[in-house]
Amino acid sequence: MSQWVDQIFVLFKNWLVGYLPAGWQGAAGVILCVIAIIAVYPTLFAIAVLLERKGLGRMQNRYGPNRVGPFGLLQPVADGIKALTKEDVVPLRADRVVHFLAPIVLVVAVFMLYAVLPMGRHMVLVNLDAGLLFFFAMGASTELAVFMAGWSSRNKYSLLGAMRAIAQMISYELVLLLSTVVIVMISGSLSLVTIVDAQNHYTGIFPHWYVFTPWGLAGFLVFVIASTAETNRSPFDLPEGESEIVAGYFTEYSGFKFALFFLGEYVEMLAIAGLGVTLFLGGWTAPLSVLTWVPSWLWFFAKIMAWICFFIWLRGTLPRLRQDQLMNFAWKFVLPFTLLNLLVAAIWRFMGGGWLRWVVCSTMVVAAYVGMGRIEMFKRRIGPRTYRYAEE
Repeated sequence: MSQWVDQIFVLFKNWLVGYLPAGWQGAAGVILCVIAIIAVYPTLFAIAVLLERKGLGRMQNRYGPNRVGPFGLLQPVADGIKALTKEDVVPLRADRVVHFLAPIVLVVAVFMLYAVLPMGRHMVLVNLDAGLLFFFAMGASTELAVFMAGWSSRNKYSLLGAMRAIAQMISYELVLLLSTVVIVMISGSLSLVTIVDAQNHYTGIFPHWYVFTPWGLAGFLVFVIASTAETNRSPFDLPEGESEIVAGYFTEYSGFKFALFFLGEYVEMLAIAGLGVTLFLGGWTAPLSVLTWVPSWLWFFAKIMAWICFFIWLRGTLPRLRQDQLMNFAWKFVLPFTLLNLLVAAIWRFMGGGWLRWVVCSTMVVAAYVGMGRIEMFKRRIGPRTYRYAEE
């Protein structure tokens, strides 16, 4: 029974395409999977937005959405209708074609990320041998869309916001990519399906997730930091921070085009959360061996939503960084730490089993973190923060 529930979507797809001629079944199966992805993830986007507004309201001791529907649950529907009916204003001197294409390019590139994500046992659209490379190749396309939006608006603030966004995205995308190299080194594969299968083992009741190793934990923390910056989430939301530079690269966007940018950012956040879950948290595998009876796709989406809740908690807790702090943090701390973690993973791989490699690798990771942090604080002579108030 549990296997049937676990494979219910696969069985349903096979049942539907079984009515078609054999030559059409492959293409029909792909189309059905694409329709499912387009239906599921925008729905998760609506849930994430409502959850964020409710959660931030609770953190800031205020009401969240509570007017549309019971407990405000229909607020995403109202927001969607409002976005569809608002006037689409395009600046007179804007490049109308590029201005129109920018949000479309962003959304298409983001949805392509899901083609290689294993969302459950036997639930992946395309099992590419280089799935991880495909994911990063498609993710890099979003930078083109950001530049198109800023350049086509013919607005100095939009262009400046786009350039700042691209500088941030390139800096942290490098860190994001390098943080995943340790997974490739240990698993020996670029296929996301193979990486999940390599973690689908248990010692007693505990899983063999990569996050439970010194190099895996370090890589996971770096991945979380880089993914937060890559998706322009607080405290790295400078490209579109109203207190920084109006609304960034989509200052001149309104109506449904703005809604597409909004959708693209959240869907990309869900995709990167799915990648992090796949690489470090076992993907669709259960956290305990006694829970393997729970459907694999349910574990995958539960982990993604837990990641989203973590992002919401960060936004409600941490203040926004300055641009120089953001860039210095990427190039002077996170990137060197990531490169050192590659060495730690190599040592782990060639030292074989036993407790000695745990001691050596853990010591190297902790010493690097503490040492690099102390050096940066010593250079900057960071002291206690002082608050100054205007005198009455």
